[in-house]
Amino acid sequence: MTLRIGCIADDFTGGTDVAAAFRRAGLRTALVFGTPDATTVLPADCDAAVVALKSRSTPADEAVADSRAAQRWLWTKGAAQIYFKYCSTFDSTPHGNIGPVTDALLDDAGATVTLHCPASPPNGRTVYQGHLFVHDQLLSDSPLRHHPLNPMTDSALIRLLSAQTPHRVALIDWTTVRRGVDAVRDALTAHQQAGVRHVIADALTDDDLAVLGAAALELPVIAGAAGLAEGIGHAYPAQGPAPAEPLPREGRAAVLAGSCSARTLEQIAHFYAAGLPSLHLDVLAAAAGRDVTGEALTWYDAQDPDRPVLIYASASPEELAAVQAQLGVAEAAAQVEELLGGLAARLTDRGVRRLLVAGGETSGAVTTALGVRAVLVGDEADPGVPWTHAGTRHGDLALMLKSGNFGAPDLFTRALATTTEGAE
Repeated sequence: MTLRIGCIADDFTGGTDVAAAFRRAGLRTALVFGTPDATTVLPADCDAAVVALKSRSTPADEAVADSRAAQRWLWTKGAAQIYFKYCSTFDSTPHGNIGPVTDALLDDAGATVTLHCPASPPNGRTVYQGHLFVHDQLLSDSPLRHHPLNPMTDSALIRLLSAQTPHRVALIDWTTVRRGVDAVRDALTAHQQAGVRHVIADALTDDDLAVLGAAALELPVIAGAAGLAEGIGHAYPAQGPAPAEPLPREGRAAVLAGSCSARTLEQIAHFYAAGLPSLHLDVLAAAAGRDVTGEALTWYDAQDPDRPVLIYASASPEELAAVQAQLGVAEAAAQVEELLGGLAARLTDRGVRRLLVAGGETSGAVTTALGVRAVLVGDEADPGVPWTHAGTRHGDLALMLKSGNFGAPDLFTRALATTTEGAE
């Protein structure tokens, strides 16, 4: 097997997002969770492989070490090009991890320049004059300014990235992008000759990303969100659409939500308003020693097995702040991950075969608890939100790992209603 492209994603839902993008471009795509090793096996006949790490919020040296290991493993599988996928909201801190990881990947590849673009137009993320927008708002004016781990209070990508790297950062503006592939290539070459290492590109549409993808096809390392990855995928010779993967035909359906994003809260509200069974987990009670997991399982066992259920630790910004004030940010996050990871394992023991998970850190906890190392990427329910297919000790499992901000408000009800109907 020879991969066309290898990808390193800095969280698990980001991994599913970029894997879906490659699949839309016609590449049969596998997704690997965690740093792979010699025992990690990819599904056969893959064109692209995505290694999903939990490196977005870890210390920079850990993120760099894990990303370097993933790049080395992808090279052993034949990947000639490496794509570093980060969040379309450039989710990071003033010290990393986007800059340090990209620099390390470039160093190991012997490369001197790379292209960055976090635009994802279907999800409302665009870049203009080097500023990142979320729909019609600057990133710094959007709800992401209240992100519980990495609040994004600046929208200027050159300024954000320059704080994370000792190397020069420059821009290819939208007027250049609109002139086409050759103009972008010429601009990249000019920046490289001027000693610029990180080149940020404007993009407002999928057509812009297709131009950037074609222009960057020869770069050893590229960085950005899922939109640019799809543009690169389309630049490879056409293979036709990737084959559909069947969903399990038996078993129950459930949602586990840990994200506190505004969109996830909307999805929870929609599920509840639809009259479907919903249970909120008391994180403070769990931290105090109460058997919240046991209570949740007792509740689950009493529900109609033909209806999907939702179990969530998500909270409003005010509720989250109150929990973090008592437990601390790190301990609050650890409690949520422990609760939902443990519940995922117990629910699959009880027959859940279609599992939707909301939140990047939650998704990492769930896949770790389930022992899922690699999946094949299937059809999307919404842009950037695909079903994936895994084998477990209980048989086939359909697993959807949703970034907190992704999906329409009715995603939970629509995705699980569809799979439930399809299983009958």
